[in-house]
Amino acid sequence: MSTAETMSRGGIPQKSIASRIESKTAKIGIIGLGYVGLPLAVEYARQGFQTVGYDVSAERVLRLNAGKNYIDDVPEEHFKEVHQSGLFSAQDDYEGAGDIDVFYICVPTPVTEHKDPDTTYIRSAAESIAAHIREGQLVILKSTTYPDTTEGIVQPIIEAAARKKGLVLGKDWFLAFSPERIDPGNKQFTTANTPVVVGGVTPACTDVACLAVEQVVSIVHRVSSPKVAEMEKLLENIFRSVNIALVNELARLCDRMGGISMWEVVEAAATKPFGFMPFYPGPGLGGHCIPIDPYYLSWLARRYDFETSFITLSARTNEEMPFYVVDAVVRAVASQGVKVSNAKVLVLGVAFKRDVDDTRHSPAEKILSLMTEAGFENLTYSDPHVASFTFGTRTGEVTLEGVELSSAVVAAADVVVLLTDHSAFPYSMIADKARLIVDTRNAFGGVPHDREKIMLLGGGDF
Repeated sequence: MSTAETMSRGGIPQKSIASRIESKTAKIGIIGLGYVGLPLAVEYARQGFQTVGYDVSAERVLRLNAGKNYIDDVPEEHFKEVHQSGLFSAQDDYEGAGDIDVFYICVPTPVTEHKDPDTTYIRSAAESIAAHIREGQLVILKSTTYPDTTEGIVQPIIEAAARKKGLVLGKDWFLAFSPERIDPGNKQFTTANTPVVVGGVTPACTDVACLAVEQVVSIVHRVSSPKVAEMEKLLENIFRSVNIALVNELARLCDRMGGISMWEVVEAAATKPFGFMPFYPGPGLGGHCIPIDPYYLSWLARRYDFETSFITLSARTNEEMPFYVVDAVVRAVASQGVKVSNAKVLVLGVAFKRDVDDTRHSPAEKILSLMTEAGFENLTYSDPHVASFTFGTRTGEVTLEGVELSSAVVAAADVVVLLTDHSAFPYSMIADKARLIVDTRNAFGGVPHDREKIMLLGGGDF
């Protein structure tokens, strides 16, 4: 369906915002300048749209307006381009927000200590938009959340303010959900070339939202409602959570049985050209979405007297992996004839995945916390992407400064624990100098080494 045909379904405000979007005179506002928001803001600015980023962190705003980029997934040349052109700026208040034509909400969606959804940031963003709502504005929620957040939380907040101005949703202003698909460190799939899903509250909302998203994303898939788009996002991440839990459980079984490497099993199964997708064991899940999304859905299911037993069990299986790793480290130290309190343990990698600086919900947080509480007093870490690392314990927070990796540092450790398999690590040197290695990622699988000094998760050694 052409733009002209879709816009004919709405009124003058819809045609007006469509015209501004197509002519690139629409002003874009991105609320939340983290791993999702900043790349999106830079992409709009690169396409010629005047773009304003909003963030509660005054420090972030100062850095961005000074031309300093803090997100690795935003190429420096792209950030400099939009900063120097003046098409992108940042604010920690909403002054002038009434001039924004398209708002994106890209704020965090954590869980509470009881693992219930915390929509505080979404509500706050919606309230800020509501204070500036006017005819012809589009609001798109991108934060990962549970079905009915767009219509059950964002819509009522903004609609209450809109009605006071005589504005009708789907006619005078527009609302949609389009989930983020950011994969930190992925150079192949970026904001621009990763297909996205869009679901509007009304058909007119979907039309306008798709038009806006198409300005920076090459492929846009329409769905019938925000609820479908919200559930679709949860399915993406829960699919991974469930399959990772499966291989983690089988990895523990392989360790119990001995003589079977789960890594070899997965590689063998992956030779099947249909009906199988490889997933690999690890020390636990990290990042913003996969450790959290199963609990968003299980919380929602309870409201409908439904128990997502399978999904919740998978999440718990993955959450047990840090405990399993720490038990292995304790045994590794014991095999060296060293007391836990005296053991020198070097942790390699604290980011949640390879070659990124993102530590959100990194397994290293729980592992280092458990090791500290178990009595380890000589913990150090090295990560080429993370200069310092803070984790919580029962008695408070602990901050470690990363050490530069060298043969002397490796040789001084009683046990080396590989948690994140960064490409920059000199694996041959580590394998040569280390006394004993606890490898949770099969990072040393392709490196010649003394088999006796490697304890491999899922390799029959844990």
